[in-house]
Amino acid sequence: MKRRKQRSHEKLFLVLQIILHTLIFKRRRRIHHLLPLLAALTGGILFFFVLFSPPITSQHHHLINPIWFNNGTELQMNLQKEHVFRVPMGGGSLSGDIWTSKQSILYHGCSNSSYKFPSADVNTHPNRYLMIATSGGLNQQRTGIVDAVVAAHILNAVLVVPKLDQKSYWKDSSNFSEIFDVDRFISHLSKDVKIIRDIPRIGDKVITPYTTRVPRKCNAKCYQTRILPILKKKHAVQLTKFDYRLSNRLDIDMQKLRCRVNFHALKFTDPIIEMGRKLVERIRMKSKHFVALHLRFEPDMLAFSGCYYGGGDKETKELGKIRKRWKTLHATNPDKERRHGKCPLTPEEIGLMLRALGFGNDVHIYVASGEIYGGEETLAPLKALFPNFYSKETIASKEELAPFSSFSSRMAALDFMVCDESDVFVSNNNGNMARMLAGRRRYFGHKPTIRPNAKKLYKLFLSRNNMTWEEFASQVRTSQIGFMGEPMEVKPGRGEFHENPSACICADSDANDREDASLFGTHSIISEIDTGSSTNSARRDMVEVTDGQASEEEQEWSDTEYMETELEI
Repeated sequence: MKRRKQRSHEKLFLVLQIILHTLIFKRRRRIHHLLPLLAALTGGILFFFVLFSPPITSQHHHLINPIWFNNGTELQMNLQKEHVFRVPMGGGSLSGDIWTSKQSILYHGCSNSSYKFPSADVNTHPNRYLMIATSGGLNQQRTGIVDAVVAAHILNAVLVVPKLDQKSYWKDSSNFSEIFDVDRFISHLSKDVKIIRDIPRIGDKVITPYTTRVPRKCNAKCYQTRILPILKKKHAVQLTKFDYRLSNRLDIDMQKLRCRVNFHALKFTDPIIEMGRKLVERIRMKSKHFVALHLRFEPDMLAFSGCYYGGGDKETKELGKIRKRWKTLHATNPDKERRHGKCPLTPEEIGLMLRALGFGNDVHIYVASGEIYGGEETLAPLKALFPNFYSKETIASKEELAPFSSFSSRMAALDFMVCDESDVFVSNNNGNMARMLAGRRRYFGHKPTIRPNAKKLYKLFLSRNNMTWEEFASQVRTSQIGFMGEPMEVKPGRGEFHENPSACICADSDANDREDASLFGTHSIISEIDTGSSTNSARRDMVEVTDGQASEEEQEWSDTEYMETELEI
């Protein structure tokens, strides 16, 4: 009560000051007629102020702000400047380097097999052929390709080069050899699993595979129980919708095989690599460092998430119409979805988060994204924060992109390469591309990989106008602890193995060699050599892998769920 009275007195005093100064400036020519009135008014003000105002202490000084006049016609006053939310141009002076992790030099990727792991010659049984049909977009299909190699080893089978999904939402007609280097895929894994391009004939007969599907997260025993008896009888099995059909709970040699496939055997074709290199080089010509952002703010993703972004009836109708595509989706509470961290951040919110983390307006940003809901109007706040803003379309000509632009997976491969080569990668959801890149960046040196802690950031964005920028930025940095791609910030076994390949991360002090990292060309990827028991016994794996469980802060929706529902249509 006393504080409210004090503030009302201060405001009244300021109003009286305004009247006094206005009279002075507007009536300069007749001021000698007003001297008696001004003297009386001034005396009254002083008496009122002394009588009712408490002694001024340091804690009240900031409440009384200066007033400026321009010929008595313009007045700028702000009684509570301490709550002004003004975003700075620069990133501020933070301790540490925003482009690197101090801990990253202590760890490296290690995926060599142990001496106990049977070679393909010993492990493969004749007349057993495993075929798989992947599903989803590029990175969802990539998970299926990786896990298919492991499944073939579990089943002692020959793997036929996987078939890519050509019928789902993206309608991409590309086959395996048009996206990945098929010769490298076969040769690099020849010691682990025998891989052939096409299923062979037996005499004059073409082998017709038995088609079935395994449940999600099927472990080794599951494959041996469900699929092996069929394979022995039919000789060929095709597993459909093959994505996330292999458990995270596998022994370490199987996990390391996953890493050999994902990080060494799967290489994009030369045309994709060449174009990806050009994109990266052109950004590097403009800036030594750059951030890559997977914005994921397309209309279909927003519709699927059931989130609301303040666009009124227009947004509700537009996204609601798209949402009807998924017949199995239930009605959601948009506010609840946001509170639980299940909604992508807006471009503006991503920009504010990055500024709070220390990225100034001179930072160059590459955005990997499809059509943004709301178009340029939605992107405007992010571009205002980071004017050095690029995409494939802004740094390459239509002619250069023509061989790729009609194929969603090839365009996604270009984005994947630029994001992987970036100094800092920022995801806006926990989908397949974000997971695959997070795992790859951990394996190859723990390059900073930022995932917004949407659950905590949501509260900050709601209340940001009630705090100073310094308070907001400090709380953002606190909220993002554990979401910056630092070594050991994710507990081993948490999340998908493709995102957190903990069985393939070793401490440098326990390693005899370092495995090279590059997407650009076969010559720069060093094939792993079986170093035998002496090296492997010297290596100490970070921790034992357990089945993946979502952490408390982990977002619960993903591209996987999105595509699983999409493909049921």
